[in-house]
Amino acid sequence: MNGIIRNTLRSPVIRTLFSSMSNTGTASNQLKTLWNVSRQIQITPIASVNLFKRPGASRNSSCRHSHTKAEKELVEFLAEEIIAEKKAQKLKTIPTELDGFKVSLDGADVNLEKTQDNETIRISFNINHTVDSDSEPNIEVTSDSPDIGDMKSKPSFTVDIVRGNQTLGFTCSFNNEPGASGANDSYNDIFGIDEITLYTGEHSDKVYAVAGEIIDGYLYDLLMNYLEEKGVSNEFAEKIVELSTSYEHTAYVSLLEGLSKFTSGK
Repeated sequence: MNGIIRNTLRSPVIRTLFSSMSNTGTASNQLKTLWNVSRQIQITPIASVNLFKRPGASRNSSCRHSHTKAEKELVEFLAEEIIAEKKAQKLKTIPTELDGFKVSLDGADVNLEKTQDNETIRISFNINHTVDSDSEPNIEVTSDSPDIGDMKSKPSFTVDIVRGNQTLGFTCSFNNEPGASGANDSYNDIFGIDEITLYTGEHSDKVYAVAGEIIDGYLYDLLMNYLEEKGVSNEFAEKIVELSTSYEHTAYVSLLEGLSKFTSGK
């Protein structure tokens, strides 16, 4: 800024102006006064002025997640729900073996396998969307906590009997009520055969399958007896329900814990 004033004072117009004023005897004093004022002027650089600084802003402030009312209420409820569900767990650990079948878990998938003689038997099911009330709910209008029955997981499951490169496959599901599915009314089956297939190598959509409900009733009973000899009986099916229920409950508690951590931002 001082340079600008200096250049202005050196311009011919200003010099002529002061020259014309020299006859009055005051030009010299005015020039000295203007020069001293120019040396005393201090201009603050514009770059040093923070024109956009917000009140209370700080460079060290960190972005933290602000919990909403819904999130706080959800976290509080989940804390209580997790404690209640853990108390209700009947089986704390999942068995690694069930009646000679080795149990393996992969996410929502459960696989059981055993080898005997010259064949391998594989049972597979998925626990997703398999939970239902074990009995009709007994609901009283005046009751604050109606009895909805025991919640059990009853998944559809497949039974593959493998000999060499051939596989005899059954798709089974649990009956709503125990009863006969074949020709013999005296049977009290808790599960039934939905589909039967026989193929070589890998299974594909090209493989023929027949529905269990359309085959001969006596053939159906024989196939149920065949499964029972392979270890897939009513009693074993009950154990599948217990295993599936316990594992599904464990997965549900794990989901609640994950949801709580996600919502709370931990």
